[in-house]
Amino acid sequence: MAGGARIGLADVDRFRATVELFRQLDDRFGGGHARQALVQYLSTDADRLLHGRYTEAVGRAVFSATAEATLLAAWMSYDSVPGSSLAQRYFIQALALAQAGDDRLLGASVLDAMSHQATYTGRFGEAANLARAAMTGTREIATATLTSHFHIMEARALARLGDAKGCDRALAEAIREFERRKPEDDPGWIQYFDESELSAEFGHCLRDLGRATDAVQYASRSLIAVDETTFVRSDFFTMMVLADAQADAGELEQACSIALHALTAGEQIRSARCINYLREFRQRLAAAGSSRSVAEFHEQAITSRLWRIASRSDKGVS
Repeated sequence: MAGGARIGLADVDRFRATVELFRQLDDRFGGGHARQALVQYLSTDADRLLHGRYTEAVGRAVFSATAEATLLAAWMSYDSVPGSSLAQRYFIQALALAQAGDDRLLGASVLDAMSHQATYTGRFGEAANLARAAMTGTREIATATLTSHFHIMEARALARLGDAKGCDRALAEAIREFERRKPEDDPGWIQYFDESELSAEFGHCLRDLGRATDAVQYASRSLIAVDETTFVRSDFFTMMVLADAQADAGELEQACSIALHALTAGEQIRSARCINYLREFRQRLAAAGSSRSVAEFHEQAITSRLWRIASRSDKGVS
């Protein structure tokens, strides 16, 4: 715009660096911690970038950077209130910005994230279709890592649908793509997807298919590399998947032990999704009936803020 500030790549780089700090806070403390601060930052700095004056090349960088930041706002909103329409609005805005920047890979990643939310909120058929749309739209340009993740999101949806054959096919495709990946070719925003993350996703799928023993194996493999300082929320999810699978396998003592570890590691997290993982575990403990392991778990878990929230009604989680 004629009246806007002159924008260069240095401005975009500074914006990206700031958003990266919000991403790190999200990974460590959950979407409920700094979401409002990110939204405020977007309303000022992202708006300044978008309404500035820039060359065509800088403009593409501006749209891609603001799309990534808006996608992060969508993730944080989803993590805070999983079924909220607010998260959907951010996802749609991020998709439009990615398209404006002609960033097809990032646009597909938005569809991939929307698939994740759709699975979580029970829209399994829609989730599978969103993952497939991400694959179809980037068939000739996506890196192997990205394509692997698209297959994983399809598998997550199919597992929840109980489609074991379809899920197995999608998981096999995910492995095939993952084995030919070249991380140096990947966009920065997908480089977190390593062998540990792949194993964690397998754990989710196998748990949902009722293959408890296999789920224990993959979730345990994912946790080997945990450093408990960077991706705290993701590690919490994996620990709870492991606890669920152990409970399903009848290994209540081990399940309660790992759940207690998750509660300790995640004490600072503000995430409705984490609370819901705990609620699913509570349901498994209730189905298992009374035992010494379960009784001791409840005695220790009640000191945890997360467990106290999970033990209340499903309303007002943060």
